[in-house]
Amino acid sequence: MKKEDVLKQYTTPVNAPAFVPGPHRFTSREYLNVTYRTDKAALEKIVPEPLVIDDPLVRFEVMKMPDTTGYGAYVECGQAAVVRHNDEKGEFIVGMYLDNLPAIAAGRELSAFPKKYGKADLIVDSDTLVGSLDYGTIRVATATMGYKHKPLDHEEALKEITVPTFMLKIMPGYTKRPRICELVRTQITNVTIRGAWKGPARIQLFEHVLAPLADLPVREIVSASHILTDLTLSPATVIYDYLTDQAGS
Repeated sequence: MKKEDVLKQYTTPVNAPAFVPGPHRFTSREYLNVTYRTDKAALEKIVPEPLVIDDPLVRFEVMKMPDTTGYGAYVECGQAAVVRHNDEKGEFIVGMYLDNLPAIAAGRELSAFPKKYGKADLIVDSDTLVGSLDYGTIRVATATMGYKHKPLDHEEALKEITVPTFMLKIMPGYTKRPRICELVRTQITNVTIRGAWKGPARIQLFEHVLAPLADLPVREIVSASHILTDLTLSPATVIYDYLTDQAGS
């Protein structure tokens, strides 16, 4: 391979890339979102400056994606803390768990999604929507919501899905110092809401050292939603560089 051809590659292995370049369109993406209040001190240990916590709220989400360009079908689970950056409210993604290698690799390399391997599921059990996460063979989270109890206004659903998202992009160098250490921002675009509902919900989080969702304990359930949508992920932009201690452009 010529030197100039190396620069044309976007990931490795060069003869069998781990993922295809985007944009990636998600069709019939299904959300179970449960927002709860947690301990502020616990959240402050995880959320990085310059993000600010006004109210210690966390969104536990399970996303079922049956049709995604380039990635196929998978289910993903994670936690996002409600934060503020200057005057903009958004969410800081604490962690995401899924069992789809292309989506894990692309999420970490192309953007800054903190993805690692885990087995999530989203099913309807009789009259209940159930979201779950296993790490290895161990159950670490279970959320239940009454199935389609009340309609959710589509404008509210759209606002919930398109909230700005903040993430840490950390790439290690060949010494102990990171080669890249940035706070980035992204936002979902081109959204079509196919259906949206709200209802009662509960969450159980179980202690696990390598999937520490329970480090943000559930103190109060604030709201729950079930949303069916089509959407596209937009590229991330840098808003703060920790290596230079400067805001991004």
